[in-house]
Amino acid sequence: MHILHITPYYAPAYAFGGVVSAVEGMAGALRRRGHTLTVLTTDALSRHERWTDAPETVRDGVRVVRVRNVSPWLRGALNLSSPAGMGRALRRLLPGVDIVHLHEFRTVENLLTLRALPPALPVVLSPHGTLTLATGRSRLKQAWDRLLSPRLARRIQHLLALTQQEAADALAVWQSFGGQLPPFSVVPNGIDPAQFERLPSDRAFRQKHRLRDDRVILFLGRLHARKGVLALAQAFLQVNLPGTRLVFAGPDEGMRGALLALQDERIVLTGYLNAAERLEALAAADVFVLPATGEGLSMAALEALAAGLPVILSPGCNLPEVAAAEAGLIVLPQPAALAAALQGLWFDADLRRRMSARARHLAQTAFTWDSVAQRLEAAYQKLL
Repeated sequence: MHILHITPYYAPAYAFGGVVSAVEGMAGALRRRGHTLTVLTTDALSRHERWTDAPETVRDGVRVVRVRNVSPWLRGALNLSSPAGMGRALRRLLPGVDIVHLHEFRTVENLLTLRALPPALPVVLSPHGTLTLATGRSRLKQAWDRLLSPRLARRIQHLLALTQQEAADALAVWQSFGGQLPPFSVVPNGIDPAQFERLPSDRAFRQKHRLRDDRVILFLGRLHARKGVLALAQAFLQVNLPGTRLVFAGPDEGMRGALLALQDERIVLTGYLNAAERLEALAAADVFVLPATGEGLSMAALEALAAGLPVILSPGCNLPEVAAAEAGLIVLPQPAALAAALQGLWFDADLRRRMSARARHLAQTAFTWDSVAQRLEAAYQKLL
């Protein structure tokens, strides 16, 4: 089977988690199962950086074709692509393709490619937790849905929801513009257990960020208001844990200033981390916290579980399996609730050890890319 993935950005060595990690994991697992994989994307590495190497490469057996964004400003300011030649590149790649797999819903890439696809070619969509207005850019999304979404939605034949909650969100969005939700499957994100069997040394990470031998509470993700970073910082300062640092690892998306206003020597902001540095951060951490709202299914949370970290998550992370497996705590994303969870977990070393083992087991049994690939195959086969 030849699967063509279409995504606004794809550069695993540079990009920070999220959609890029998900596409990389899916493509790699499907490739290992004998399928042919092509990724059609743009030259965006982040909102401010471009890919400057060859526009067509092969990475781990996956063919990657990148087209140039005309306006870096649109990418940085509105998170919108302006891909020149996307339709032309698509037509060149289409011969032999069996399935087109779109990543995210409201993208310029979808506008340009869906109208060029043969009517008989099956199209599936992974929204990646971006459907609801709570994930940001609400006015743009509302305008997009009024003007463009109905036509796009009619071309999608199968929806791949990360969770049952995302399937419910999709139903509400489709109904809002008078559409009918296509058949769907629930297929979570995953991890590659081999990446986490032996984490790298944390020495360089600790030296760079002056962590000494202090214990580390880690937040890994974008510094965005909906990620709950402000509530986490307030909770951490409230409990005042001895010999402990709170590390915010990730690029700024509007909350760095608020965190700097609270910052003292106990709070560390690392900025953007590449893939290798992300593993070093996980190696340095003792506990992982993500008090997000409007999350799809956090890659960072799955990586933390795979690294054997006890986790403190909010209900908005959509990982009830964590509480069921006793691999962590699910609490409201509020300072008081987070403070109580931090304090209770921090002063119970036996509980942390038990949760650590259960976290690793949960990731390795329920959230591997190889198991995800089998579920993807089943969804694809329904359309062929």
